[in-house]
Amino acid sequence: MATHIPVPENTKVLVIGGGPGGSYTASVLAREGIEVLLLEADKFPRYPTALIEIERAPYAVHNSSRYHVGESQLASLRHFLRFIDLEKGFEDHGFTKKLGAAFKLNKFKREGYTDFVFDDPKNYSWNTVRSEADELMLRHAAKSGALVIEETRVTEIEWDGDRPVAATWKNKNAETGRVAFDYLVDASGRAGICSVKYLKNRHYNPEFKNVAFWTYWSGCGEYKPGTPRAGSPFFEALSDQSGWAWLIPLHIGTSVGVVMKQDLSDAKRAAAKTAGEDTSPYAHYMRGLDCAPNLKAMLSDAKLILKDDKVSMHTASDYSYHSDTYAGPHYRIVGDAGAFIDPYLSSGVHLAISSGLSAAASICASMKGEFSEEDAIRFHHAKVDTSYTRFVLIIRSVYEHIRSQEATTLSAADEDNFDRAFSQFRPVIQGNIDSGTNMSEADRARLIEFYSRHAFEPSMPEERHDLLAQFGDPIQSLNSASDAQSTAILRSMAVRKLLSVDETNHIDNYVADAVEGFRLRLKRGNIGLERE
Repeated sequence: MATHIPVPENTKVLVIGGGPGGSYTASVLAREGIEVLLLEADKFPRYPTALIEIERAPYAVHNSSRYHVGESQLASLRHFLRFIDLEKGFEDHGFTKKLGAAFKLNKFKREGYTDFVFDDPKNYSWNTVRSEADELMLRHAAKSGALVIEETRVTEIEWDGDRPVAATWKNKNAETGRVAFDYLVDASGRAGICSVKYLKNRHYNPEFKNVAFWTYWSGCGEYKPGTPRAGSPFFEALSDQSGWAWLIPLHIGTSVGVVMKQDLSDAKRAAAKTAGEDTSPYAHYMRGLDCAPNLKAMLSDAKLILKDDKVSMHTASDYSYHSDTYAGPHYRIVGDAGAFIDPYLSSGVHLAISSGLSAAASICASMKGEFSEEDAIRFHHAKVDTSYTRFVLIIRSVYEHIRSQEATTLSAADEDNFDRAFSQFRPVIQGNIDSGTNMSEADRARLIEFYSRHAFEPSMPEERHDLLAQFGDPIQSLNSASDAQSTAILRSMAVRKLLSVDETNHIDNYVADAVEGFRLRLKRGNIGLERE
């Protein structure tokens, strides 16, 4: 993939961006025998991974609009990779295995744990160094048959009415040109060339207006050493209710970060300045870690990893947003180009890859004439929006607990039934959340309010397994347990089931989930859509 490869004047599908969403889309389409051109602005690997450990040095701060932390991957990843024959590539690379993750949402209660391998020891995922993982995916797109050209940025898109028809590009040598296409996939990341520059329909999410600070350590302790859960990522709510912290073991060290609500972070730094304290991002970061005592204890013997003799502090803000639409006539928007929620729950790569698969399938269905372009547009938009919304509901519930850290129940003390709760999640049991239709704003608000209060009761997989064995279907067993803790866990399990929240998010579930009357057809050589 040398940069001297000439950019063709025409292509069937142009993919802008070689991140997970763009590379995955390109791989799927190329394997279908479709002509694909992928233009990537950077040279991969995008970020250096050689980290040098030194005791003390000045720090450098990097605004991370292009640096991706997204290191802790969901169990869905291997299933999506298997479809394009890249699972073994990740398996053999040497990434740290991720067997599950621990979430401590309340300083007064023990953490909850999501176990990826409880029922299947091969269902683990990985904690990845994004520069390495992204390069694996980009190279695989080329091996799959896509023409991949790096260090070539798309600068303009030409439109014929509401349909894009060509793009102008510029490479590292300042050479420029124009490429015409039949279909466009915008996987340009946070830059979001379609949504930001042309459609102007990006909206920032004020409730997730946070700022993140992170760097890397060596010699860290680990979660639950000596147990099958040793080395799992650990997430802890800050004791002052301003945010949370993460610890993610990697094969090059450990990623440790702090996320705070933007206004609270600003207030903290202002207070430090008034008190004459150090207000640097590094000092602010370390004060944040003071509010995560369980996580900080794992750093007791650790050392900062420096790059070029400096602490490589990374920061990111204004990263939570969504778009009004993720598809239009002969174009699809995938991954961060359309939406990003929050690093909590590590949904970013999952949403990028899953939306890339939806984009590829909807393009194939339209290109083959199986369904109209209008049907394909509706499907892709609804598919992306549904996946996004489900994660928003979960993450909103997390922040409800992080910022209040108060326990809630399905029914108030003066209620002797669950009528109010079932009224709130009515859109789920009627299927409206899955179809993306006929769901009023009032219904959506009630569902969000319900889920934010009741859906994240910390529990261990063994507890859930034992309760299922004892009581069966949690929806039918809400009042069966005799103790408060078991009742709370059953309630949480019932809500998760009603919302179809599968912690593994396997590709089979993604395929089976129908929207707008269609579902994905995943058969190599015949990928597309089929009616529900």
